Amino acid sequence: MVNHLKKWIAGMALTLALLTGTVVPGLPVQVASAAPDTSVSNKQNFSTDVIYQIFTDRFADGNPANNPTGSAFSPGCTNLRLYCGGDWKGITDKINAGYFTNMGVTALWISQPVENIYSVINYSGVNNTSYHGYWARDFKKTNPYYGTFADLQTLINAAHAKGIKIVIDFAPNHTSPALETDSSFAENGRLYDNGTLLGGYTNDTNGYFHHNGGTDFSSLEDGIYRNLYDLADLNHNVSRIDTYFKEAIKVWLDLGIDGIRVDAVKHMPMGWQKNWMSYIYGYKPVFTFGEWFLGTNENDPSNVYFANESGMSLLDFRFAQKVRQVLRDNTDTMYGLDSMISSTASDYAQVADQVTFIDNHDMERFKSGSVSNRRVEQALALLLTSRGVPAIYYGTEQYMSGGTDPDNRAMMSSFSETTTAFNVIKKLAPLRKSNPAIAYGSTQQRWINNDVYIYERKFGNSVAVVAINRNLSSSASISGLVTSFPAGTYTDQLGGLLGGGSITASSTGAVSTFTLGAGAVAVWQYTPAQTTPVIGHVGPVMGKAGNTVTIDGRGFGSTKGTVYFGTTAVTGSGIVSWEDTQIKVVVPSVAAGKYSVKVRTSGSVDSNSYNGFNVLTGNQVSVRFIVQNATTVSGENVYLVGNVAELGNWDPASAIGPMFNRVIRTYPTWYFDVSVPAGTALEFKFIKKNGSVVTWEGGSNHTYTTPASGTGTITVNWQ
Repeated sequence: MVNHLKKWIAGMALTLALLTGTVVPGLPVQVASAAPDTSVSNKQNFSTDVIYQIFTDRFADGNPANNPTGSAFSPGCTNLRLYCGGDWKGITDKINAGYFTNMGVTALWISQPVENIYSVINYSGVNNTSYHGYWARDFKKTNPYYGTFADLQTLINAAHAKGIKIVIDFAPNHTSPALETDSSFAENGRLYDNGTLLGGYTNDTNGYFHHNGGTDFSSLEDGIYRNLYDLADLNHNVSRIDTYFKEAIKVWLDLGIDGIRVDAVKHMPMGWQKNWMSYIYGYKPVFTFGEWFLGTNENDPSNVYFANESGMSLLDFRFAQKVRQVLRDNTDTMYGLDSMISSTASDYAQVADQVTFIDNHDMERFKSGSVSNRRVEQALALLLTSRGVPAIYYGTEQYMSGGTDPDNRAMMSSFSETTTAFNVIKKLAPLRKSNPAIAYGSTQQRWINNDVYIYERKFGNSVAVVAINRNLSSSASISGLVTSFPAGTYTDQLGGLLGGGSITASSTGAVSTFTLGAGAVAVWQYTPAQTTPVIGHVGPVMGKAGNTVTIDGRGFGSTKGTVYFGTTAVTGSGIVSWEDTQIKVVVPSVAAGKYSVKVRTSGSVDSNSYNGFNVLTGNQVSVRFIVQNATTVSGENVYLVGNVAELGNWDPASAIGPMFNRVIRTYPTWYFDVSVPAGTALEFKFIKKNGSVVTWEGGSNHTYTTPASGTGTITVNWQ
């Protein structure tokens, strides 16, 4: 009854505002705190969240007693390659002090929490330590320099009490630096299982590691099956390693983490990662995104395929690199920015799930060199109002600068809450919860020239319009702007913080000519009631029959209706819960494959279709398929196709590949690691593709029964 009263009051306020020609900010119809999609308990959807990335060792030292001693520690953090003392207690203190809440941050991404090597490694006369968390030795224990399991649990509980989610970094690609010829170097990449040694890099009789030298980054295959620099590269085709990482991630999921950032996904087999994600989604599903580095203007089809097929999202390097070109380096214009927004929306099946950013620990900070504070503020405003899940690198709100690693990883410089950048985040971050257009909306360019970009986000009846003038010396006269706003006057949600003012729209959405000042940014919005159903997010977007999936959006009503996977209706007990902004539904027993998801309300009103939900055949395992004596001509590649959805259901267009033939096995032998249903009798064949020409193997179908758990390998000859 209370919620209905709140909605009636807000609705009357909006009606009054429209009658007077002024839309009053701060009176959205749906109360943000009541919407389940904004809740910290919603671990599948981060669309309404703002992530803040923390390098744990470089944020705050809450417990000096757990700092390392001797040559591994740098008092005052004067040596950025050593430990500086930041820990989970320090982060917890800042959570409890309200620093993140006051900024509007609702998710913290912390460094990989696992135990790292203790050795100090000397490279060319320079000492290096595992302060960054990426030199793991035991994925089931904590890094004692960050804290204990109790400390991490305290951090998670404190965060959840403030409505903040916790994302952990996780790096299952490798352990630590090792040399094939020198077992005494560092800690020889040794891997431990909760204190018990599994094996080291030399004398690797169990084959836990790859021994193919370091990658030259020349191909996807080379990056997967060779070492990343000198890091001991784990062999995920070994059952013990597969089982180990399923057991290890369970340790952290059981603590109540809300998300996972997976390091170096480009350097691990997608088939293994898809099988691992299936395990996570069947156990305790959390939002997961991977790191697939892309350089400036790089667009890799394998990156897009991974984002659309692996079951996890990616850090959106195309977004980051383009924003840096346009707003930091002045090497492209707003037209390039608009083109990136359009192309990524087309390429990524769930573009709203890709994690956007402007810098991180692996690139120069956005503010370096002569980059002005206003450009930082503009980039933050763009980040916070664009599609995707925004991630802010620690210290950006304090204008921290820095070049390449480790200069970009300095100790947190200040915790001031009065900087303009802090207040830009403070004003814009909450809009992701109160305005579904910013959380879920489509993006449309509304006005553009080299320096000015005005874009509209729209979801159902909700609208947001953002204007940015990157020219810091000249204002722009904006005429001919047409929006989806109803008649009214709209105030800048930044309150003029970046030089923006109000605009007035007519009944056609046409905006009266106005001046956008030099360096100005303005954000205007309209958030009426949503009475018809609109889906904004489905998560996870992959799962098997029986898994529970969360559907977020607006206008579903309070009475159970029907959810459709394709044409299959889910009703009754298949609907776990039904609220106006969120539905939890059990994946029905349908044939495996891709499905659109649709909601039909109890009043028989249909929502939009949310495309690309991947129903798996069942529990997954990773299997290496090898075919020998498959000779090809120039331009021809070998692919795998078979009788289950995971192998393309005999459709050559959906075949798996192109297969590899240079590292693990060499031409004319081809291989590929694939996620396939566990304990299943497969039938499959290999095909050759050369453009549109497809050549099938002869003979009978190959057969193979997959293992019930662990990994498998099947080797056949080309027929």
